[in-house]
Amino acid sequence: MNKVVRTEAQAISLTPFSPLKNATFRAIWLAGLVSGLGWLIQTVAMSWLMATISSSDLMVALVQAATTLPPFLLSIFAGAIVDNFDRRKVMLIARCLMTGAGAALTIVVALGFLNPWVLLGFSFLAGCGIAFNDPAWQASVGDIVKRHDLAAAVTLTSVGFNTIRSVGPALGGLILAAFGPLIAFAMYTLCLLVPLIVVWRCKWQVRPSPLPRESLTTSVSDGVRFAAMSAEIVAAIARGVLFGFTGIAVLALLPLIVRDHLQGGPVVYGALMAGFGGGALLAGLLSGFLRRILSAEKLLKVACFACAICSAVLASTSSSSMAAVALALGGAGWVIGWSGFNISIQWASPRWIVGRTISIYYALTYGGLAAGSWLWGATAQNYSLTTALEASAGATLLVAVIGFFLPIQECVEPDNAPSEGVQAPALDLDLDLDLDLDLDLQSRSGPIMVKIKYQISPENIGAFLDLMRQRRRIRSRIGARQWTLLRNLQDPSQWTETFRTATWGDYLRFNHRLTAADKQLCDRLSQLHRGALSPSPDLLIERPTTQVQKSIPLRSVFPQP
Repeated sequence: MNKVVRTEAQAISLTPFSPLKNATFRAIWLAGLVSGLGWLIQTVAMSWLMATISSSDLMVALVQAATTLPPFLLSIFAGAIVDNFDRRKVMLIARCLMTGAGAALTIVVALGFLNPWVLLGFSFLAGCGIAFNDPAWQASVGDIVKRHDLAAAVTLTSVGFNTIRSVGPALGGLILAAFGPLIAFAMYTLCLLVPLIVVWRCKWQVRPSPLPRESLTTSVSDGVRFAAMSAEIVAAIARGVLFGFTGIAVLALLPLIVRDHLQGGPVVYGALMAGFGGGALLAGLLSGFLRRILSAEKLLKVACFACAICSAVLASTSSSSMAAVALALGGAGWVIGWSGFNISIQWASPRWIVGRTISIYYALTYGGLAAGSWLWGATAQNYSLTTALEASAGATLLVAVIGFFLPIQECVEPDNAPSEGVQAPALDLDLDLDLDLDLDLQSRSGPIMVKIKYQISPENIGAFLDLMRQRRRIRSRIGARQWTLLRNLQDPSQWTETFRTATWGDYLRFNHRLTAADKQLCDRLSQLHRGALSPSPDLLIERPTTQVQKSIPLRSVFPQP
């Protein structure tokens, strides 16, 4: 398995720009650079404007929190929408929201309504657009590019943003100093129009599902269950939350560092942000090479050390040049850490659920960023700016130490694409896919019970149980409920695997979600089976023996399409 990981790392190193050969990816990626440039101009203007109209250190830090809070609150639901609806249309709606919020902010500033809470409100609206756009775009990357280009495409997305980060803040500082916040916000709005138009014009093929959409609540619960039962995803999310929580202090407090420690203005602020972006760009370009020579966990430790050193230097220096060098180091650590987390999530997620796993990752990591912004801002206000930065440096080092107990997983499944051409088993009963109202006991769709019998020799029981432990995790995370393994007391060589799905439609979804790696496990179990015929499932439906009133639904999970 490790060999597979190294092969992919080498592919990233040798062909880092291969996804740009895809015209659709290239167009949206370039449009994203323009949008990112506008976003950085807006970030400089918003942060500096807040620092000038408010004397509260906490309000300045809350600019970051207001943007990151909506993804924390909405991303999980956005992921369910992304996996059940047209991802391109979700991106269009999100982009419209962001563009509308930018236009409204420009008008408000032109009218002179410079209130701290108004600024936070528009930051929150922009964050709402991000909450839906980012999972939709990240999930669409795998639809647009080929699988062997996926890791390179994810890295390019990070490298692209950090490329314009090296010039965007400086440009934002110059625009803010020369023309004021109104022009800065107007340019931000114009930049948002570019990806909106590009996404509108671009179309890409997505494999349609033959099954009806899941309900929002069921889709969310399935996503949470899958993520919670995937060791690779759990490790990446947990470390990402901690990394963001501890490392965000530098970006959240940078306006205060410039104002109080360096005695500078918006040009200095923009130049320091450019230093951060320059380091991030260099690290992004070298990330493929670094992933080839270092494991994912070692790279994350390097990222943590780089960010910790950055915070410690900024806490003690009054030199702008020294601060720029520290921020370049911090930017390098920042992009190495986040691109690593994102690649881990993408590789561990099948296409049918990638929108939800990415959104859960975004929700929790954005929550860590928002909480960190608030904590370090409150620490700076109640104690001192130096104390906040020193505490952030120490906490970031602890994130590296946690790697000894919760390391980033190096292994990935070689093929987690869902099964194609899954045919529904022939039935002698007429069942609806998901209709579960007790109006017709002969046609209700569930619950469905599945039984699979095995004949296992005594010498193979240990190997059989080891495989069944993996089987339980795989089955449960893609939709099986109440999974059990039974042994016949009268014939100890006979074992029975059972599980349930709520409806017939759920059972068909369950089979559609099986990957090639899952089927390899089935083949290994079949090799241990000593019967004449391969194990095959017996499908049963539960029927109540009591009369249920027609007005009470047994379960109404999926609406009819």
